[in-house]
This record gives sequence, structure tokens and C-alpha cells, in this order.
Amino acid sequence: MKQRTFTMLKPDALKRRLTGEILSRFEKRGIKVIAAKTLMISEDLAKTHYGEHSDKPFFGDLVSYITSGPVFAMVLEGDDVITQVRKMVGATNPKEADVGTIRGDYAIDTGRNIVHASDSEESAKREIGLFFDESEFCDYVLPDENIIYEEP
Repeated sequence: MKQRTFTMLKPDALKRRLTGEILSRFEKRGIKVIAAKTLMISEDLAKTHYGEHSDKPFFGDLVSYITSGPVFAMVLEGDDVITQVRKMVGATNPKEADVGTIRGDYAIDTGRNIVHASDSEESAKREIGLFFDESEFCDYVLPDENIIYEEP
């Protein structure tokens, strides 16, 4: 089932020049990037994006961190892409993330864990709406898409 998800490379990924390397992992997996942009997140957007954590003690640090530098926001598309991306990203705590996952290979600690990925269809839809307008999506066919998504 083709779906969309929201993924964001956090300030530590950009500051460490890992954007291209991480993006290429998604592309090599056959996941399509249909929208992407670099931006500075406002405090209001950060609070809205991480609203479910507003009552937690780390909320202030989370907002402060995500607004501390540029992020690279993406809308990714593919079959079961939410599950695929979550597996590629790895556990929230990099110390628990498997080697071979993005966090397992690059992240330092939970507070600097390189990447955000939507955890459900509902959160993907909400987060995409926070960061992108429908007019920013590019609909295109990959040259190998019929091989990647070929019916058995």
C-alpha cells in the first residue's frame, strides 16, 4: 500500500554534514522523495510539532534543540513507507539502535538522535500538514519504479 510519511533531519544531522548520506539511504531503498526543504523551525512550530510531549520534563530542551539550527524536512512516499522508514531510523535511544540503522550508525544520544520519522499514518498526515503545502509535492515516476514495486 503506497503511503506518505514525514521525516526530518535534525540540526545535528545538518551540522555534521550527514544530509546527503542519510537521504541516499532512503533513495537506495527505493523510497521516493516527493517534497523536501531546509528551514529554521520557529518556536511556535516546534511546540506544535512536539505537542504530545508538552507535559514531559524534556519538552523545553526538545523545543530549544530543534530550533537551534536548520532542519531538512521531507515527505517520503512508497509502499508501507512509515514502517520502512521507522525501521531504517532505529530506536529513539541511539544506544539501543541497531548498527545499520541511521541512529545506530550516526546518533550520539537521545537528545541528539539525528532524525525524526512519523510513527503512524495519523501523525504523518498531521506532521506533513505542519511543514508542507500540497502544492509543494512533486508527482513523478522513478525510472525503476516498476522493478521496485513489481507485482509478484
